[in-house]
Amino acid sequence: MNEPSRIRMDPQTLKTKTIGVLMGGLSGEREVSFRSGENCLRALEARGYRVVRVDAVRDVAERIDEEGVEVAFLALHGRYGEDGTVQGLLEVMGIPYTGSGVLASALGMNKIAAKKVVRASGLPTPDYVEINGGEPAASAAARIEAELDLPVMLKPVEVGSSLGVFKCKSAGDLRASVERGREKYGAMFAERFVSGTEITVGVLERDGCPQALPILELVPKNEFYDYEAKYTEGMTEFVLPARLAPAAYAAAEDAAVAAFAAIGCRGYARVDIMVDGAGVPWFVEVNTLPGMTDTSDLPAQALAAGISYEELVETILLTAVA
Repeated sequence: MNEPSRIRMDPQTLKTKTIGVLMGGLSGEREVSFRSGENCLRALEARGYRVVRVDAVRDVAERIDEEGVEVAFLALHGRYGEDGTVQGLLEVMGIPYTGSGVLASALGMNKIAAKKVVRASGLPTPDYVEINGGEPAASAAARIEAELDLPVMLKPVEVGSSLGVFKCKSAGDLRASVERGREKYGAMFAERFVSGTEITVGVLERDGCPQALPILELVPKNEFYDYEAKYTEGMTEFVLPARLAPAAYAAAEDAAVAAFAAIGCRGYARVDIMVDGAGVPWFVEVNTLPGMTDTSDLPAQALAAGISYEELVETILLTAVA
């Protein structure tokens, strides 16, 4: 059986293969994943590829086998798709796939693990406090306030698309959010709030070299770039390229590519960063399977670089077999 990372095909050969676009899945981001997947499927069809839909639920291995999938294009978001589990399954099945491998996917999905790896590589990331599973919410809130001050960003450890993220300005708000977040999303942590410019940097691997795409500045109508602001048209102002001083812009590009390398990403990713008033880029998180919807950030950044949506999708596909 071939190892997925060592299969090499040119585009014409790849067009003779069956490409399975894996979408949907089991996470809370299922509907967003369908939106990403349908867009990617149409783009691949327009480029002349033979494509099939695969809803990546519990019987995904059987579905992949039944459809005769030879290469997997992953349009999954969240757990059981972006966290290394589907990637491991595809490795066992000998099917090449888009996006990062097992380890990088797992690291990227676990925000605390990603921060530890990135910090160890020398990149700044906001201080944080882990919340113990059985710790009373009042005790956790007091400890967080003592170590980080308020406000803080309270986040699930392993949930994407800004689901379950709260900006907490008071001790009471923090206690209530810890209780609510743990009940719905599981493990939570608090992160020091960094005031500044919120940006996201797409990183695309071309000819084996990761390159930063034009930086996108996010100005949400909500208090921060939450799920509603992320996926509702008109809820966020997108400034492209970001309004950063040249030195800060270059530092953010370098930080995104360095984070991509530190996590061990492959193909493409999107790195979320806060740039403080001094122009210092602070790593927040990495998305190893960024959204590909009509309102998603990565396609907009690619377009600003002169890369059409169809070309972007094809470039991502080719990284699976490179």
